[in-house]
Amino acid sequence: MSHDSTAAPDAAARKLSGRRRKEIVAVLLFSGGPIFESSIPLSVFGIDRQDAGVPRYRLLVAGGEEGPLRTTGGLELTAPYGLEAISRAGTVVVPAWRSITSPPPEEALDALRRAHEEGARIVGLCTGAFVLAAAGLLDGRPATTHWMYAPTLAKRYPSVHVDPRELFVDDGDVLTSAGTAAGIDLCLHIVRTDHGNEAAGALARRLVVPPRRSGGQERYLDRSLPEEIGADPLAEVVAWALEHLHEQFDVETLAARAYMSRRTFDRRFRSLTGSAPLQWLITQRVLQAQRLLETSDYSVDEVAGRCGFRSPVALRGHFRRQLGSSPAAYRAAYRARRPQSDRPGDSDGTGGTTSPQVPQEAAPLPMHTRRTAAASALGPSASVSTDNGKHVPELYAAGRGGLPGQRSAH
Repeated sequence: MSHDSTAAPDAAARKLSGRRRKEIVAVLLFSGGPIFESSIPLSVFGIDRQDAGVPRYRLLVAGGEEGPLRTTGGLELTAPYGLEAISRAGTVVVPAWRSITSPPPEEALDALRRAHEEGARIVGLCTGAFVLAAAGLLDGRPATTHWMYAPTLAKRYPSVHVDPRELFVDDGDVLTSAGTAAGIDLCLHIVRTDHGNEAAGALARRLVVPPRRSGGQERYLDRSLPEEIGADPLAEVVAWALEHLHEQFDVETLAARAYMSRRTFDRRFRSLTGSAPLQWLITQRVLQAQRLLETSDYSVDEVAGRCGFRSPVALRGHFRRQLGSSPAAYRAAYRARRPQSDRPGDSDGTGGTTSPQVPQEAAPLPMHTRRTAAASALGPSASVSTDNGKHVPELYAAGRGGLPGQRSAH
Protein backbone atom coordinates (compact mmCIF):
# COMPACT_ATOMS: atom_id res chain seq x y z
CA MET A 1 0.00 0.00 0.00
CA SER A 2 1.11 3.61 -0.42
CA HIS A 3 3.08 5.01 2.45
CA ASP A 4 0.86 7.27 4.54
CA SER A 5 1.20 9.76 7.35
CA THR A 6 0.60 7.21 10.11
CA ALA A 7 4.30 6.44 9.88
CA ALA A 8 5.25 10.06 10.61
CA PRO A 9 3.13 11.37 13.50
CA ASP A 10 5.61 14.10 14.42
CA ALA A 11 5.58 15.51 10.89
CA ALA A 12 1.80 15.28 10.66
CA ALA A 13 1.40 17.19 13.92
CA ARG A 14 3.35 20.27 12.71
CA LYS A 15 1.32 23.41 13.50
CA LEU A 16 0.19 25.76 10.74
CA SER A 17 1.31 29.36 11.12
CA GLY A 18 -1.44 31.83 11.98
CA ARG A 19 -1.08 33.73 8.70
CA ARG A 20 -1.61 30.59 6.63
CA ARG A 21 -5.01 29.12 5.84
CA LYS A 22 -5.71 25.41 5.45
CA GLU A 23 -8.22 25.97 2.66
CA ILE A 24 -5.71 27.92 0.53
CA VAL A 25 -3.72 25.85 -1.98
CA ALA A 26 -0.81 27.44 -3.84
CA VAL A 27 0.38 25.77 -7.04
CA LEU A 28 3.95 26.64 -7.98
CA LEU A 29 4.60 26.64 -11.73
CA PHE A 30 7.87 26.89 -13.64
CA SER A 31 8.69 27.47 -17.27
CA GLY A 32 9.22 24.31 -19.27
CA GLY A 33 6.85 22.21 -17.17
CA PRO A 34 4.54 19.63 -18.77
CA ILE A 35 1.00 20.94 -19.15
CA PHE A 36 -0.75 17.75 -18.01
CA GLU A 37 0.88 17.53 -14.58
CA SER A 38 0.58 21.28 -14.14
CA SER A 39 -3.15 21.18 -14.79
CA ILE A 40 -3.98 18.42 -12.28
CA PRO A 41 -3.95 20.51 -9.07
CA LEU A 42 -5.58 23.39 -10.94
CA SER A 43 -8.52 21.16 -11.79
CA VAL A 44 -8.76 19.43 -8.41
CA PHE A 45 -8.41 22.51 -6.20
CA GLY A 46 -9.41 25.35 -8.53
CA ILE A 47 -12.97 24.46 -9.56
CA ASP A 48 -15.99 25.03 -7.33
CA ARG A 49 -17.82 21.70 -7.05
CA GLN A 50 -19.78 22.38 -3.87
CA ASP A 51 -22.98 21.40 -5.68
CA ALA A 52 -21.57 17.85 -5.83
CA GLY A 53 -20.61 17.80 -2.18
CA VAL A 54 -16.93 18.64 -2.70
CA PRO A 55 -15.62 21.22 -0.19
CA ARG A 56 -14.15 24.29 -1.80
CA TYR A 57 -10.48 25.22 -1.77
CA ARG A 58 -9.07 28.60 -2.70
CA LEU A 59 -6.45 28.27 -5.43
CA LEU A 60 -3.46 30.59 -5.87
CA VAL A 61 -1.38 29.93 -8.99
CA ALA A 62 2.12 31.25 -8.40
CA GLY A 63 5.00 31.62 -10.81
CA GLY A 64 8.24 30.20 -9.47
CA GLU A 65 10.24 32.49 -11.76
CA GLU A 66 9.75 35.45 -14.07
CA GLY A 67 7.07 34.93 -16.71
CA PRO A 68 5.61 34.36 -19.11
CA LEU A 69 5.99 30.64 -18.45
CA ARG A 70 6.33 28.39 -21.47
CA THR A 71 4.89 24.88 -21.16
CA THR A 72 5.53 21.78 -23.23
CA GLY A 73 3.98 22.33 -26.63
CA GLY A 74 5.00 25.98 -26.64
CA LEU A 75 2.03 27.39 -24.74
CA GLU A 76 2.72 30.56 -22.78
CA LEU A 77 1.16 31.12 -19.36
CA THR A 78 1.08 34.11 -17.08
CA ALA A 79 0.69 33.19 -13.42
CA PRO A 80 -1.60 35.63 -11.53
CA TYR A 81 0.64 35.52 -8.45
CA GLY A 82 4.30 35.40 -7.60
CA LEU A 83 6.16 33.66 -4.80
CA GLU A 84 4.52 35.93 -2.22
CA ALA A 85 1.30 33.92 -2.62
CA ILE A 86 2.98 30.91 -1.01
CA SER A 87 3.13 32.78 2.29
CA ARG A 88 -0.66 32.42 2.68
CA ALA A 89 -1.09 28.79 1.66
CA GLY A 90 -1.66 25.83 3.94
CA THR A 91 -0.81 23.49 1.04
CA VAL A 92 1.84 24.16 -1.60
CA VAL A 93 1.90 21.94 -4.70
CA VAL A 94 4.84 21.68 -7.10
CA PRO A 95 3.32 19.74 -10.02
CA ALA A 96 6.47 19.39 -12.12
CA TRP A 97 10.01 20.57 -12.75
CA ARG A 98 11.47 21.02 -16.20
CA SER A 99 14.77 19.20 -15.71
CA ILE A 100 15.86 16.45 -13.36
CA THR A 101 19.50 17.54 -13.71
CA SER A 102 19.30 21.32 -13.28
CA PRO A 103 18.74 23.17 -9.98
CA PRO A 104 15.48 25.07 -9.40
CA PRO A 105 15.61 28.83 -8.67
CA GLU A 106 16.93 29.50 -5.18
CA GLU A 107 14.16 32.03 -4.48
CA ALA A 108 11.54 29.34 -5.01
CA LEU A 109 13.43 26.89 -2.80
CA ASP A 110 13.62 29.50 -0.03
CA ALA A 111 9.87 30.08 -0.29
CA LEU A 112 9.21 26.34 0.02
CA ARG A 113 11.50 26.06 3.05
CA ARG A 114 9.72 28.94 4.79
CA ALA A 115 6.33 27.44 4.01
CA HIS A 116 7.39 24.12 5.47
CA GLU A 117 8.85 25.74 8.58
CA GLU A 118 5.51 27.51 9.10
CA GLY A 119 3.58 24.26 8.95
CA ALA A 120 2.38 24.21 5.36
CA ARG A 121 1.86 20.86 3.65
CA ILE A 122 4.31 20.56 0.72
CA VAL A 123 3.38 18.36 -2.24
CA GLY A 124 5.55 17.29 -5.19
CA LEU A 125 3.89 15.61 -8.18
CA CYS A 126 6.09 13.56 -10.51
CA THR A 127 9.30 15.56 -11.15
CA GLY A 128 8.16 18.11 -8.59
CA ALA A 129 9.83 15.78 -6.11
CA PHE A 130 13.19 17.04 -7.42
CA VAL A 131 12.27 20.57 -6.34
CA LEU A 132 11.35 19.35 -2.85
CA ALA A 133 14.60 17.38 -2.69
CA ALA A 134 16.64 20.41 -3.81
CA ALA A 135 15.03 22.39 -0.99
CA GLY A 136 16.13 19.71 1.49
CA LEU A 137 12.54 18.85 2.39
CA LEU A 138 12.94 15.15 1.54
CA ASP A 139 16.12 14.54 3.52
CA GLY A 140 15.73 11.38 5.59
CA ARG A 141 12.17 10.89 4.32
CA PRO A 142 10.44 8.31 2.12
CA ALA A 143 9.47 9.68 -1.28
CA THR A 144 8.56 8.62 -4.78
CA THR A 145 8.57 10.02 -8.29
CA HIS A 146 8.05 8.67 -11.80
CA TRP A 147 9.76 5.26 -11.94
CA MET A 148 11.90 6.45 -14.86
CA TYR A 149 13.44 9.23 -12.76
CA ALA A 150 13.68 7.36 -9.45
CA PRO A 151 17.30 6.17 -9.94
CA THR A 152 18.37 9.75 -10.71
CA LEU A 153 16.56 11.09 -7.65
CA ALA A 154 18.22 8.44 -5.49
CA LYS A 155 21.65 9.19 -6.92
CA ARG A 156 21.42 13.00 -6.76
CA TYR A 157 19.90 13.02 -3.28
CA PRO A 158 21.21 9.96 -1.42
CA SER A 159 19.60 11.01 1.87
CA VAL A 160 16.14 10.58 0.32
CA HIS A 161 14.55 7.14 0.74
CA VAL A 162 13.25 6.72 -2.81
CA ASP A 163 10.64 4.02 -3.42
CA PRO A 164 9.80 3.80 -7.15
CA ARG A 165 7.07 1.20 -6.50
CA GLU A 166 4.57 3.56 -4.90
CA LEU A 167 1.82 5.58 -6.52
CA PHE A 168 2.29 8.23 -3.87
CA VAL A 169 3.93 8.65 -0.47
CA ASP A 170 2.32 10.64 2.35
CA ASP A 171 4.91 11.45 5.01
CA GLY A 172 2.66 13.81 6.95
CA ASP A 173 3.63 17.34 5.94
CA VAL A 174 5.55 16.34 2.80
CA LEU A 175 3.91 14.26 0.06
CA THR A 176 5.15 13.02 -3.32
CA SER A 177 3.59 11.14 -6.21
CA ALA A 178 4.60 9.13 -9.25
CA GLY A 179 4.13 10.42 -12.77
CA THR A 180 1.19 11.92 -14.58
CA ALA A 181 -2.11 10.32 -13.50
CA ALA A 182 -0.67 9.40 -10.09
CA GLY A 183 -0.88 13.11 -9.35
CA ILE A 184 -4.65 12.75 -9.45
CA ASP A 185 -4.44 9.90 -6.95
CA LEU A 186 -2.41 12.02 -4.54
CA CYS A 187 -4.72 15.04 -4.90
CA LEU A 188 -7.72 12.80 -4.19
CA HIS A 189 -5.85 11.47 -1.16
CA ILE A 190 -5.38 15.04 0.09
CA VAL A 191 -9.11 15.74 -0.27
CA ARG A 192 -9.86 12.46 1.51
CA THR A 193 -7.46 13.40 4.33
CA ASP A 194 -9.00 16.87 4.69
CA HIS A 195 -12.69 16.07 4.23
CA GLY A 196 -13.24 12.31 4.31
CA ASN A 197 -14.12 9.50 1.92
CA GLU A 198 -17.46 10.92 0.84
CA ALA A 199 -15.94 14.17 -0.42
CA ALA A 200 -13.11 12.35 -2.20
CA GLY A 201 -15.61 9.94 -3.76
CA ALA A 202 -17.77 12.81 -5.01
CA LEU A 203 -14.71 14.47 -6.57
CA ALA A 204 -13.61 11.20 -8.16
CA ARG A 205 -17.02 10.80 -9.78
CA ARG A 206 -16.76 14.30 -11.22
CA LEU A 207 -13.30 13.55 -12.58
CA VAL A 208 -14.47 10.13 -13.82
CA VAL A 209 -11.63 8.31 -12.06
CA PRO A 210 -11.62 5.62 -9.35
CA PRO A 211 -11.52 7.00 -5.79
CA ARG A 212 -8.68 4.59 -5.02
CA ARG A 213 -6.54 2.57 -7.37
CA SER A 214 -5.05 -0.76 -6.39
CA GLY A 215 -1.44 -1.65 -6.97
CA GLY A 216 1.53 0.64 -7.55
CA GLN A 217 4.01 1.60 -10.28
CA GLU A 218 5.40 -1.93 -10.46
CA ARG A 219 3.82 -2.88 -13.77
CA TYR A 220 5.49 0.07 -15.42
CA LEU A 221 8.77 -0.20 -13.55
CA ASP A 222 11.80 -0.24 -15.84
CA ARG A 223 14.96 -1.06 -13.94
CA SER A 224 17.20 0.20 -16.75
CA LEU A 225 20.63 1.39 -15.84
CA PRO A 226 21.19 5.17 -16.04
CA GLU A 227 23.01 6.42 -19.13
CA GLU A 228 25.93 7.65 -17.01
CA ILE A 229 26.94 4.08 -16.19
CA GLY A 230 28.25 3.74 -19.74
CA ALA A 231 31.46 5.56 -18.78
CA ASP A 232 31.86 3.74 -15.47
CA PRO A 233 34.08 0.68 -14.93
CA LEU A 234 31.00 -1.22 -13.73
CA ALA A 235 29.53 -1.08 -17.24
CA GLU A 236 31.74 -3.94 -18.40
CA VAL A 237 30.75 -6.08 -15.42
CA VAL A 238 27.06 -5.37 -16.04
CA ALA A 239 27.40 -6.28 -19.72
CA TRP A 240 29.13 -9.55 -18.76
CA ALA A 241 26.34 -10.37 -16.30
CA LEU A 242 23.66 -9.83 -18.95
CA GLU A 243 25.52 -12.08 -21.41
CA HIS A 244 25.95 -14.89 -18.86
CA LEU A 245 22.55 -15.03 -17.18
CA HIS A 246 22.33 -18.71 -18.15
CA GLU A 247 25.23 -19.42 -15.77
CA GLN A 248 24.95 -19.68 -12.02
CA PHE A 249 26.87 -16.82 -10.42
CA ASP A 250 26.21 -14.43 -7.56
CA VAL A 251 27.01 -10.84 -6.59
CA GLU A 252 30.35 -11.94 -5.14
CA THR A 253 31.33 -13.06 -8.63
CA LEU A 254 30.43 -9.64 -10.05
CA ALA A 255 32.35 -7.88 -7.28
CA ALA A 256 35.41 -10.00 -8.03
CA ARG A 257 35.20 -9.15 -11.74
CA ALA A 258 35.10 -5.47 -10.76
CA TYR A 259 38.14 -6.00 -8.47
CA MET A 260 36.15 -4.70 -5.52
CA SER A 261 35.10 -6.01 -2.15
CA ARG A 262 31.44 -7.01 -1.87
CA ARG A 263 30.74 -4.00 0.35
CA THR A 264 32.41 -1.54 -2.02
CA PHE A 265 30.71 -3.11 -5.03
CA ASP A 266 27.29 -2.89 -3.37
CA ARG A 267 27.86 0.76 -2.53
CA ARG A 268 29.12 1.70 -6.03
CA PHE A 269 26.34 -0.22 -7.77
CA ARG A 270 23.64 1.35 -5.62
CA SER A 271 25.05 4.86 -6.07
CA LEU A 272 24.95 4.44 -9.85
CA THR A 273 21.59 2.73 -10.21
CA GLY A 274 19.62 3.31 -7.02
CA SER A 275 19.17 -0.46 -6.80
CA ALA A 276 20.89 -3.20 -4.81
CA PRO A 277 22.96 -5.50 -7.09
CA LEU A 278 21.30 -8.69 -5.83
CA GLN A 279 17.82 -7.39 -6.61
CA TRP A 280 19.00 -6.16 -10.00
CA LEU A 281 20.48 -9.58 -10.81
CA ILE A 282 17.29 -11.39 -9.81
CA THR A 283 15.30 -8.98 -11.95
CA GLN A 284 17.52 -9.76 -14.95
CA ARG A 285 16.99 -13.50 -14.49
CA VAL A 286 13.22 -13.09 -14.23
CA LEU A 287 13.21 -10.89 -17.33
CA GLN A 288 15.19 -13.51 -19.23
CA ALA A 289 12.69 -16.11 -18.07
CA GLN A 290 9.91 -13.94 -19.50
CA ARG A 291 11.68 -13.90 -22.87
CA LEU A 292 12.10 -17.67 -22.94
CA LEU A 293 8.51 -18.28 -21.88
CA GLU A 294 7.41 -16.04 -24.75
CA THR A 295 9.75 -17.28 -27.46
CA SER A 296 10.42 -20.96 -26.81
CA ASP A 297 8.73 -24.23 -25.87
CA TYR A 298 11.17 -25.02 -23.08
CA SER A 299 9.56 -26.41 -19.96
CA VAL A 300 9.54 -24.26 -16.84
CA ASP A 301 12.29 -26.46 -15.40
CA GLU A 302 14.43 -25.89 -18.51
CA VAL A 303 13.74 -22.15 -18.40
CA ALA A 304 14.93 -22.04 -14.79
CA GLY A 305 18.22 -23.65 -15.73
CA ARG A 306 18.76 -21.39 -18.72
CA CYS A 307 18.22 -18.28 -16.58
CA GLY A 308 20.73 -19.19 -13.89
CA PHE A 309 18.25 -20.17 -11.19
CA ARG A 310 19.44 -23.00 -8.98
CA SER A 311 16.08 -24.73 -9.15
CA PRO A 312 12.59 -24.40 -10.70
CA VAL A 313 11.31 -23.60 -7.21
CA ALA A 314 13.59 -20.55 -7.06
CA LEU A 315 12.33 -19.37 -10.46
CA ARG A 316 8.70 -19.79 -9.47
CA GLY A 317 9.21 -17.94 -6.20
CA HIS A 318 10.97 -14.93 -7.72
CA PHE A 319 8.69 -14.90 -10.75
CA ARG A 320 5.57 -14.77 -8.58
CA ARG A 321 7.02 -12.13 -6.27
CA GLN A 322 7.95 -9.88 -9.17
CA LEU A 323 5.08 -10.54 -11.56
CA GLY A 324 2.28 -11.82 -9.35
CA SER A 325 1.86 -14.95 -11.44
CA SER A 326 3.42 -18.35 -12.04
CA PRO A 327 5.63 -18.89 -15.12
CA ALA A 328 3.05 -21.26 -16.62
CA ALA A 329 0.22 -18.75 -16.19
CA TYR A 330 2.38 -16.01 -17.68
CA ARG A 331 3.10 -18.12 -20.77
CA ALA A 332 -0.60 -18.96 -21.14
CA ALA A 333 -1.58 -15.29 -20.89
CA TYR A 334 1.08 -14.25 -23.40
CA ARG A 335 0.05 -16.85 -25.95
CA ALA A 336 -3.65 -16.19 -25.45
CA ARG A 337 -3.25 -12.67 -26.79
CA ARG A 338 -0.90 -13.49 -29.67
CA PRO A 339 -2.01 -14.47 -33.17
CA GLN A 340 -2.04 -18.26 -33.64
CA SER A 341 0.60 -18.14 -36.38
CA ASP A 342 3.05 -16.22 -34.17
CA ARG A 343 3.24 -18.81 -31.39
CA PRO A 344 6.20 -21.18 -31.03
CA GLY A 345 5.41 -24.63 -32.35
CA ASP A 346 2.10 -23.56 -33.90
CA SER A 347 0.92 -24.12 -37.44
CA ASP A 348 2.91 -22.34 -40.13
CA GLY A 349 -0.24 -21.65 -42.12
CA THR A 350 0.44 -24.36 -44.72
CA GLY A 351 -0.82 -27.31 -42.76
CA GLY A 352 2.58 -28.06 -41.30
CA THR A 353 4.00 -27.23 -37.92
CA THR A 354 6.82 -24.83 -37.24
CA SER A 355 9.75 -25.89 -35.13
CA PRO A 356 10.17 -24.31 -31.72
CA GLN A 357 11.51 -20.79 -31.94
CA VAL A 358 15.19 -20.36 -31.18
CA PRO A 359 15.60 -18.99 -27.65
CA GLN A 360 16.67 -15.39 -27.23
CA GLU A 361 19.92 -16.22 -25.49
CA ALA A 362 21.19 -18.25 -28.46
CA ALA A 363 22.69 -15.02 -29.79
CA PRO A 364 24.33 -12.21 -27.83
CA LEU A 365 21.88 -9.57 -26.67
CA PRO A 366 22.10 -6.25 -28.55
CA MET A 367 23.75 -3.45 -26.54
CA HIS A 368 20.45 -1.57 -26.30
CA THR A 369 18.86 -4.67 -24.81
CA ARG A 370 21.79 -5.10 -22.45
CA ARG A 371 21.40 -1.56 -21.20
CA THR A 372 17.64 -1.75 -20.76
CA ALA A 373 17.25 -5.40 -19.87
CA ALA A 374 16.40 -4.59 -16.29
CA ALA A 375 12.83 -3.70 -17.25
CA SER A 376 10.49 -5.62 -14.99
CA ALA A 377 6.90 -5.90 -13.88
CA LEU A 378 6.11 -6.44 -10.25
CA GLY A 379 2.47 -6.00 -9.36
CA PRO A 380 -0.60 -8.19 -9.01
CA SER A 381 -2.11 -9.37 -12.26
CA ALA A 382 -5.16 -8.24 -14.11
CA SER A 383 -6.89 -10.71 -16.38
CA VAL A 384 -7.86 -11.20 -20.00
CA SER A 385 -10.42 -13.50 -21.51
CA THR A 386 -9.39 -16.28 -23.83
CA ASP A 387 -11.54 -17.63 -26.63
CA ASN A 388 -12.95 -20.32 -24.39
CA GLY A 389 -14.06 -17.76 -21.81
CA LYS A 390 -11.43 -18.59 -19.22
CA HIS A 391 -9.54 -15.81 -17.50
CA VAL A 392 -5.78 -15.83 -17.31
CA PRO A 393 -3.43 -13.24 -15.79
CA GLU A 394 -2.52 -10.32 -18.02
CA LEU A 395 0.90 -9.01 -17.13
CA TYR A 396 3.26 -6.36 -18.32
CA ALA A 397 6.20 -7.76 -20.27
CA ALA A 398 9.33 -5.91 -21.23
CA GLY A 399 9.10 -4.04 -24.50
CA ARG A 400 5.31 -3.93 -24.56
CA GLY A 401 2.86 -1.44 -23.16
CA GLY A 402 2.07 -1.70 -19.47
CA LEU A 403 -1.24 -2.33 -17.83
CA PRO A 404 -2.65 -0.42 -14.87
CA GLY A 405 -1.12 -1.54 -11.62
CA GLN A 406 -1.03 0.97 -8.86
CA ARG A 407 -1.08 1.10 -5.09
CA SER A 408 -3.68 2.70 -2.91
CA ALA A 409 -3.36 4.24 0.51
CA HIS A 410 -5.32 3.00 3.51
